[in-house]
Amino acid sequence: MARTFISLAGIHKAYGTRVILDEASVDIQEDHKIGVVGRNGAGKSTMCKMILGEEQADAGRMTLHDEMVLSYLEQKDPFQPGESVLAFLMRYSDREEWRCGKLAGRFLLGQDLLGRAIDGLSGGYQTRVKLCAMLLREPNFLILDEPTNYLDLRTLMLLENFLRSYPGGFIIVSHDREFLKRTCKQTIEVENGRIEFYPGTVEEWFGYKEERRSQAEKANANVNARAKELQDFIDRNRAKASKATQAQSKMKMLDRLETITIEHKLATVAISIPPIEERQGSAVRLHNLAIGYPGKTIASGIELDLDRGKKIAVLGDNGQGKSTLLKTLAGALPALGGDMKWGHGIRVGHYAQHVYAAIPGDQTVQRYLERCAASAPGHVTTQQVLDLAGALLFRGEDVKKQIAVLSGGERSRLCLAGLLLSKFPVLLLDEPTNHLDFETVEALADALKAYNGTIFLVSHDRTFVSVVATDIVEVRDSKVTLYGDGYDAYCWRVEQEVRAETAAATETPREGGTATIKKAKIDAQQRAVQARAKLKSVERDLAKLEQEKTMLLERMAKDPARHAGSDGPRLQGIISRIAELEAAWMAATADIEAAG
Repeated sequence: MARTFISLAGIHKAYGTRVILDEASVDIQEDHKIGVVGRNGAGKSTMCKMILGEEQADAGRMTLHDEMVLSYLEQKDPFQPGESVLAFLMRYSDREEWRCGKLAGRFLLGQDLLGRAIDGLSGGYQTRVKLCAMLLREPNFLILDEPTNYLDLRTLMLLENFLRSYPGGFIIVSHDREFLKRTCKQTIEVENGRIEFYPGTVEEWFGYKEERRSQAEKANANVNARAKELQDFIDRNRAKASKATQAQSKMKMLDRLETITIEHKLATVAISIPPIEERQGSAVRLHNLAIGYPGKTIASGIELDLDRGKKIAVLGDNGQGKSTLLKTLAGALPALGGDMKWGHGIRVGHYAQHVYAAIPGDQTVQRYLERCAASAPGHVTTQQVLDLAGALLFRGEDVKKQIAVLSGGERSRLCLAGLLLSKFPVLLLDEPTNHLDFETVEALADALKAYNGTIFLVSHDRTFVSVVATDIVEVRDSKVTLYGDGYDAYCWRVEQEVRAETAAATETPREGGTATIKKAKIDAQQRAVQARAKLKSVERDLAKLEQEKTMLLERMAKDPARHAGSDGPRLQGIISRIAELEAAWMAATADIEAAG
């Protein structure tokens, strides 16, 4: 029988007049793998800090099992200046060099990285080091508060793979719904001062909540209908002597009727972005573009031609240059070489981390948003301003707050709201979902998907990217590559690479032959995926060209004198291009067959 590792009973916690937890109770067992959900400020992190001993409850009782060995992912960097990866791991964990090196390999921290200074590594690699250090203490229970913030996809997959095979229990607080789906088997919601445990996944929990809410609404409708019937009888008969007794009885029945209290629905946010003027053609053309900083080229030879209306996710490991590309597109960084040409009439809006520092503090939230809306072409109504402010968590009296008193997270949300109201034909969004809760992230994703402008986005939230993105641009190894086969296919490729690299890193020399075979199989699968993606792209282009060819032939047949001169050259070009694509189709088909 599983032991109860953590028990919270009747916990009360308040900051001033603001009550966070009120008579909150929950029991957590040693083998529970729990995803924690709830709105921002509901008390998720407070609960974790109390378990870790960093916060004290005002009232109630917390009991931790004597045999629980608790470890957590530190938010602050515990590194010393200039400290190498291996030196830190040995100091932090008090473990032998060989043990540190062995576990480091599981997080793809190879021999070439162990001797490097940690402060010179990217954020993703630094997080891998902290994860490794946490696990070297050999805990049997983990607490991870927002572990996915700023993690690149590869590190995220490494963490997922580890957690799925981890024999102990854990509590994870995260706004990344996909991450919780892949790692957690139980769910806790912290909401309205309470902690509610559910013995199923986060998806099952949301389904259960919706079903419970639906049943409560139906029950309340029946109660209200019954109450109306009783009240009608009472009104008709209270003055009649022959019916007075019955009327009194009905009044008592009416008093006993109770409806079920229905708390706010989680998915109540709806974001509507004012549309821009519809235009066709290219949004941006990049030719032989080089990006980076004086004396340091991040990527070069960039060739992209992207149509208006595309939603492009810019992906890649941390430190590879995603934000550098966005800053160059925004004009915040000059290109190191090549050409960048935006389409006619395009204005570019840029949302980046820490951009909120430029907002004037003497304005109110509403005044700032109204000024953003006033700068937009066309007309944006006051109601649209207030609706978008409310959707991004500025509700009621919040819109009258001075910007100077807002927190960093509130200012970030305000910047995002102002950007969306400004009706930019192109939006460059660098981590727009930070500081947003589940419902707001999903509402923003739906709004951006429906937005008729062009979007470049950098995000580590897979659910968000999968909803919004139509195309993928990867920044990797000094190159920028466009993938047109969608986000799911891109994630599959990365996951296969991570698995192959992890297997190679953990294989013993005797197993090297097996590792080589595995890698060869994965390489073949990757080639097949790329060939299928190429095949789909070729088929789409062929269909468009065949349609245009038919249209031109019909038009020339109806009026040869009028159209032959103008349409003839275009028709010849289409016929030549169709021949090229048919050859490419044959080649892609052969590649798929060769890859098995």
